[in-house]
Amino acid sequence: MSTQNIFYETINWDNIPKEEHKGEQGTSFWQIKQYQGLRIRIVEYTPGYIADHWCTKGHIVHCLEGEFISELENGESSVLSKGMTYTVSDDLSSHRSRTESGVKLMIIDGDFLKSNQV
Repeated sequence: MSTQNIFYETINWDNIPKEEHKGEQGTSFWQIKQYQGLRIRIVEYTPGYIADHWCTKGHIVHCLEGEFISELENGESSVLSKGMTYTVSDDLSSHRSRTESGVKLMIIDGDFLKSNQV
């Protein structure tokens, strides 16, 4: 676990460049604020986006705009819309996102989400 302090800071997301990441279908755009052991992102998925991989990393995902489906590799899925959040620790699920109409998310991940599972 990181012991680095994070001092007070405001983040103007308009000043953070977008990185383009292709999905299985569609594109995602990431704006990243990186700290030691902590990553905060604003992520936008274009309409029709489907992630190109199953992710096992832990996240806190909050839907800022639109709607998306969080699919689990075991066949379960959840629809999340504006104002909804999901949380999961590292290595506790294989999940991926998809959206029909596009979505804007805030995603937080880092060392504090490491699984305690043995």
